[in-house]
This record gives sequence, structure tokens and C-alpha cells, in this order.
Amino acid sequence: MLHIKVPATSANMGPGFDCAGIALQLYNEIWVETIPSGIEISSKTNENIPKDESNLIYSTIRDFYEAENIPMPGIRLIQDDHIPMTRGLGSSAACIVGGLIAANILSGKNYSKEELAQKAAKLEGHPDNSNPAIFGDMIISAMYSEGMKYVKLNVPKNILFAVMIPEFTLSTKKARAVLPDSYTRSQSIFNSSRTGLMVASMMTGNLDNLRVAMDDAIHQPYRKSLIRDYDEVFEVARANGSIAEYLSGAGPTLMAIITDDKAEEFEKNMLDAFKKLPDHWDLKLLKPDIDGASFVEE
Repeated sequence: MLHIKVPATSANMGPGFDCAGIALQLYNEIWVETIPSGIEISSKTNENIPKDESNLIYSTIRDFYEAENIPMPGIRLIQDDHIPMTRGLGSSAACIVGGLIAANILSGKNYSKEELAQKAAKLEGHPDNSNPAIFGDMIISAMYSEGMKYVKLNVPKNILFAVMIPEFTLSTKKARAVLPDSYTRSQSIFNSSRTGLMVASMMTGNLDNLRVAMDDAIHQPYRKSLIRDYDEVFEVARANGSIAEYLSGAGPTLMAIITDDKAEEFEKNMLDAFKKLPDHWDLKLLKPDIDGASFVEE
């Protein structure tokens, strides 16, 4: 049986809309093997997952076989999901990446990671989640007419990502719907300058720049109204040592970047602050995952 492990991802990262993402040490795991016929899907954690052809991992495997013109075998799939769904942490990308890796090995096609990344980017429509899920760490990506290019960055080792997950969900479709159809020249300049500064600051370890570098003018100002207590959560994070804050993916998960030495105090004070809010919030302090998706034969 094939055992695949795929990390959660946090995309957009402030000004890096649809182009910047980072892998985190929170994982979905799947076990998959071929059977003579049919579909057998189960969950180790008793999650309410689709157990038919609508399951995204299964449909990715099926579509891979169809695209390669290979007869589809029966599939037994076991999921152990720890990435929250519809929270802006790359759960869909994790399913697609896991399905592609499974299909690639089970079919014997043996595409490289780079080739699978191209396929994942095409399926997702943008590679800001799928690339870090495959390669790990922070990835800057760009789609173009012939495919996709990317660069992997090694982020500073002394930072943690404070992942603040509310109990309510937010669909990507709804989050996209509130965005305008066009932007002004000043908004474009604002984001391009900050994206460049964010990348350079992460590469050089200049954490003092991140407060300015991770500001955004093209998606977060429009989406914040969809997330209860957005400003309040970020205000408390800043008061407790956060270097920078941003909306993870399409939300509603909120992210703060802190240094290792602030972790204990930050965690205590944020959990105290969450108790005063009307919704339940979960807090995870996570290091970046530097290796990306992995697999073993069991």
C-alpha cells in the first residue's frame, strides 16, 4: 500500500496574491492501493468525506488515468485528514497533490516532481498552494502561456507561523466574488513593491521589513468584511509580538509571523483573547515544512 503525506499550505502571503505560498508542518495522509474493481474510501478520523467519485483525491487519480489513456483500476483509499477544509490552508491542493502522486506511482508513469507540479498548477488554476505542497518551504510562482515557473526560498529559521483558525468556514468562490474586476495603477504599484520587498526580506532574513512588506491592497481589504473579528485578532497579535499578519489563502484563517522567543507568551495571550470572541478560534504554532509531499511503500 502506498502511504502519501502532504503538508498544509498558506497562500497569497499578504501582497503575493496567487503567486506566493508556504508549506507548514500540518499534514493530510493517505493510504492508497489498487483493487480489482470499484471504489473503497474510508477515513481514519471518521471525517465526513465523500466516499464516491466526487472525492477529490479519487477524481484526481481517475482524471490522471484518463489523460494518460490507461485503464482505470479499482481504488482503495484511506484518509487521515488534519488540514481543516474551507479554511484557507490548502486542503484542496493537498488532495490534488496526493492524488497526482498516487496516480503517478500506481500507473507506473514516473513523472518527475517538476512535471507533477505543472499538472497540479493546471488543475488548481494557480500554483500558490500546489507548489509548496509538492516542494516544501516558501515558493514564488508565475503562470505563463507554456506552463509555470517557480523559485523555492529558504525562510529564516527563527520564525513561526501562528495559524489562527476560526470555527466558521469561507468558500474560495465567495471570497473571490468580493474582489473587483480591475485595480488602479497605485494599487498595482503598492502590491508589486511590497511583493518584491517581501521576497527580498525573506531571502536575506531582514524580518524588520515584513511589517511593511506584507501589506496588501488588492485582496485583503475586500475580504476582511467576510471574517468576523478580523481587525481585533490582528490587533491582539501585534500587541503580543507579531512581526506581520496576513489572511491565509482566501480565509478565514488568519496568520501571524512571530519569532521563536515570542512563542510562549504569544500563545498564552492569544488564547486568552480568543475566549472573549463570539466564535471559537483554534491556534497552532507551526514551523515551515521544508520537504513537501512525501511517500513510502508500506
